[in-house]
Amino acid sequence: MNAILKAACWAAALLPVAAAAQTGDGRDLPLWEIGIGAAAISTPAYPGADDRSARGLALPFILYRGEILRADQSGIGARLFRSDRVEFDVGLAGSLPSESSDVDARAGMPDLGTLLEFGPRLKVKIADIDRASRLRVELPLRAVIEARGGLHRQGWTFEPRLVYERAGEGGAWTFQGQLSAVVGDKRIHRYFYDVQPQYATALRPAYASDAGLVLTRLGVFGTRRINPDLRLFGFLRVESYRGAANRESPLHLRDSGVSGGVGLAWTWKRSSRRAGGAESIDPPM
Repeated sequence: MNAILKAACWAAALLPVAAAAQTGDGRDLPLWEIGIGAAAISTPAYPGADDRSARGLALPFILYRGEILRADQSGIGARLFRSDRVEFDVGLAGSLPSESSDVDARAGMPDLGTLLEFGPRLKVKIADIDRASRLRVELPLRAVIEARGGLHRQGWTFEPRLVYERAGEGGAWTFQGQLSAVVGDKRIHRYFYDVQPQYATALRPAYASDAGLVLTRLGVFGTRRINPDLRLFGFLRVESYRGAANRESPLHLRDSGVSGGVGLAWTWKRSSRRAGGAESIDPPM
């Protein structure tokens, strides 16, 4: 059962990049697609870590762009309200685990498990800059759930972000830029930065965390269509931990971090029906 939970979390983590979807509302895209996504990803082991976590992933994916239920570049969720400028949904995302045996600062401490993030998100379009680009604000509030020996709630995060997106003609390429800040409650900070007395050492004194800022983040994501079924994608995120609530923790060792990844998404099958309800003009597969 735990392996199934981990696979679901990993799929949730890979789906937004494996989707490699077009910029825009997606009405001209197939209602569903089935394929395989593969990516190599490297991130800090946790915010403020001095060690890194690297993964190579290859997973099947199912994209679904229904009016309510959706699994696409925004993650997995249900869209509950939509107008020309405002959208409200409840979604699911994931992040990858980090084993303490691979992180010097956490040696002898419990591993950081695979994390699911679930909760509501409000999206507000600020402007259509031109026919190919737009600007919006996203306000996601997420419950953080660890999948390690079952499911365990590990607090809440709030990540307001400004998003700019642009697409090349015919969707040959896409680009997205994000600027965001992550704030967490005391429980999620304890998960990353607490040192319980039984894990304290001469170099790692006991520490109790506070709620507050986790990080600020600038990220870019892009895709390039190689052929109708194959897309190349990549992302880069630069994070700052200056001003974070728990910089005094002995587990908080760096004031900045960089995450990146590159991969391919191959579509095996797609529906003839479009997400907007129309039939595709493409020949059947």
